[in-house]
Amino acid sequence: MVKRVLLFLGLFSLPLSVGSAGAAAQNEASPIHVNVVLVQLSVAVTDRKGNYISGLHPEDFVIMEDGIPEKTATFEEGNEPTRALINGVASDDSPFASGSDSAGEGGGMKVAGANIFILFDTSNYMYPGFVFAQDAIADFIRSLEGVNRVALYSYSRNLSRVASLTPDRAQVLRGVRNTVAGDDAALYNSLLLTVKDAAPLTGRKAIVVFSNGPDNASLVPPEDVAELAQSTGTIIYMISTRQAQSEPVSTAVFERMSKATGGKAYFSKDWKDEKQAFASIRDDLAHLYALSYYPQPNPNRGWRTITVKLVGKAAQKYHIRTRTGYRLIQTQSVVGNTASSE
Repeated sequence: MVKRVLLFLGLFSLPLSVGSAGAAAQNEASPIHVNVVLVQLSVAVTDRKGNYISGLHPEDFVIMEDGIPEKTATFEEGNEPTRALINGVASDDSPFASGSDSAGEGGGMKVAGANIFILFDTSNYMYPGFVFAQDAIADFIRSLEGVNRVALYSYSRNLSRVASLTPDRAQVLRGVRNTVAGDDAALYNSLLLTVKDAAPLTGRKAIVVFSNGPDNASLVPPEDVAELAQSTGTIIYMISTRQAQSEPVSTAVFERMSKATGGKAYFSKDWKDEKQAFASIRDDLAHLYALSYYPQPNPNRGWRTITVKLVGKAAQKYHIRTRTGYRLIQTQSVVGNTASSE
C-alpha cells in the first residue's frame, strides 16, 4: 500500500519573503518564509459533439473546493501565455509566463509549456504488433514539436527510464526504437513511479500510457495511483487494445483512472486506431485551459473535492472535464527563525 504522505507532492509551495522597509531593517530582521499552496487545474471544454471550445475567459469559470468559492489566480488557454489575475480578472496585458507559437516545426501541433511522459508497455502482452506500436509512439513524438519536454519510459515487470524528460526529440525517438518486449506487466507499479517523477513539475503535465493488456504483476492498487495523480495535477491518458478491453476489470480501471485525472481512455482495434488515439491526445493537450488558485481557508485536511463549472449560457451548452480533487497533507515545522508549512 502506498503511503498517503506521498500525496503532498502535487501541491506547489511558493516561498514568499516578508521584511521591513529599508535596507538596514532588512539586514537586521530575519526573513519570514510563508509557503502558499497553489492548486493547478487543466480543464477541457467541449460541446455536445465533442468539439473543443475556445475563446472562454477567466470570468466564465467558477471553481469550488469543498463547496467553497475560489478565486482564479492564473489563466491560460491552449498555447497562449499564462496570465496573472486579480480577483479572477486579468490584471494587465503582460503574460505571467512566456508563451509560444501555435504550430511547431514540421507542422506538428505545439503544446506550450507541457511536459509529457510516455509510458510504453513492453511486456509479453506486446509481442503481437510491437513494431506497429513503436511506429504510433514515434509519430506521436514527432507531432509534439514545440512541447516543452518529453520523456519515454517502458515497463514490463520493472520500470525503465529509457529517455528522461528532455527537449531533444531525437533522443526520445532513439529510445523508442531501442525498446524490446519483456515479461509480465506491472503497470500500476510503473505508473506510480512515473507520477512521482512528474509530481514536482509545475504547469501542464501528462502521462500517456500505451498498454496492450491487463496488469498481472503489480503490488500497488490502481486506486492509490489515481489518487496520487489527482493530488499532483497529473493527467493520465490510457491507450489500450481489444486484448485489454476483453478484461472487464482492466477496462473499468483504465476508464476510471483517466477520468478522475481529467484524461481519457482509448481502446484501439488496430494500429491505425492507435495512431488516431495518439492524435486525439495531442489535440486534447493543445486545447486545455490551465487555471490555478490559492485555496480559501478550509478546515478539511484530507481529500478535497474540486468542482469547475461554467456560468451563463455556456453552462448549459458545454461539458467540462478536469480532475475531481486532491488530498492535502501538511506538517508544520520551525527551523531557527524560519517558519514553514510543507
